[in-house]
Amino acid sequence: MRVIITEFMDESALGGFAPGTDITYEPSLVDDRSRLFDLASKADALIVRNRTQVDTALLNAAPGLRAIGRLGVGLDNIDMAACAERNIAVFPATGANTLSVAEYVITAALVLRRTAFASNDAMIAGEWPRNALMGAEVSGATMGLLGYGQIARATAARAEALGMQIIAFDPMLPAGDPAWGDTERLTFPDLLARADVLSLHVPLTPETRGMLDGTALAAMKPGAILVNTARGGIVDEAALAEALKSGHLGGAALDVFATEPLNAEAAQVFAGIPNLILTPHIAGVTQEANVRVSTLTVAQIRKALEQTP
Repeated sequence: MRVIITEFMDESALGGFAPGTDITYEPSLVDDRSRLFDLASKADALIVRNRTQVDTALLNAAPGLRAIGRLGVGLDNIDMAACAERNIAVFPATGANTLSVAEYVITAALVLRRTAFASNDAMIAGEWPRNALMGAEVSGATMGLLGYGQIARATAARAEALGMQIIAFDPMLPAGDPAWGDTERLTFPDLLARADVLSLHVPLTPETRGMLDGTALAAMKPGAILVNTARGGIVDEAALAEALKSGHLGGAALDVFATEPLNAEAAQVFAGIPNLILTPHIAGVTQEANVRVSTLTVAQIRKALEQTP
């Protein structure tokens, strides 16, 4: 059996494959399509993160492919319909990075609400901006969740422990589902109007692309914080930049972008904006989560290969 791995993972997890498995672990393959196509021609399984585009061209180059492991949960980089037509099983690492993403959201909410952490430059310049950086507590504030899946619910539990009120919008989760618990189920417009912190937890689909456009951002509560750990493309980045510059929004944390990796040209839209946190799609990647995600993915792929001829 031959397994091709195109992006980084915890290397120790590779020991979970059956003895004799031919493993090609080259994290640079994501940026070398020609070599990836060549290696994929004899692959039984492929393991990727979010940057590897598992499209029709790659699938056509891998006629023997039986399983794909996704080191994460988003599947927008994988042509799921084409995989289904070819009877290729796809395994996301559901649940393995939930804690990491939830902690990222809570950290961003705390930092952006409590603006004291933006004081480095002023302090180094010899200033003492105590009154200007007073900030606000998260306790008593409202955490709004766009989407109420596993990661959103983990975020809700941690926000509630900090004294926040929890509201959410998820049209895919029925009103009577016990997962709602004490969380208040709202419409999308009401979520925008009431959230002090709005955290996004939806996949990138035709329905969610551009969902947070200029109109939606203008409908958010003045001074609200936006946190996006979901997918780039859900938020109109230029409109967000304007909402932050104008002071309508109090801050934002973006871990995902319409262009990934974010290059210097695409990043210019964010230049000079205060109270903004930009991170390189790392919310779900901690040392611990990397081990969990990698171990789970290897186990899933090994089982799939052992169960199929």
